[in-house]
Amino acid sequence: MTEQPIRVLLAKVGLDGHDRGLRVIARILRDGGCEVIYGGLRQTPAMIAAAVLQEDVDVVGLSMHNGAHLTLAPDVIAALGAVGLDTPVIVGGIIPDHDLEAMGDAGVAAILGPGASNDDVLAAVTRAAGDRGQAGAR
Repeated sequence: MTEQPIRVLLAKVGLDGHDRGLRVIARILRDGGCEVIYGGLRQTPAMIAAAVLQEDVDVVGLSMHNGAHLTLAPDVIAALGAVGLDTPVIVGGIIPDHDLEAMGDAGVAAILGPGASNDDVLAAVTRAAGDRGQAGAR
């Protein structure tokens, strides 16, 4: 039986047009053995859910820099649920400390802030994908 890489969809939700960090994360994950589907900018929660369903994604990574994380991340989780998925969602970006608990309560699997190392990113994705062992293997 051949091990398959963890499949991660990376996207920006809403009108935030800053994607440099998302591209860096895509490279970290790819170099760590994950298969990355780049969803791109200005995605809606429904668009992300459709892509996750179509691409058989293991983990969703959202980059948030627009201050709408308390609205958009839960909306993505709800959109995934609406199509029968419980795919874990990781949020990266500028998330104030006082919002961390609310993000966890909303179902966000992990939050990675500025300064997260490559190892932090890979570990969070591996844990979210079900702790299937080493990063890149499922």
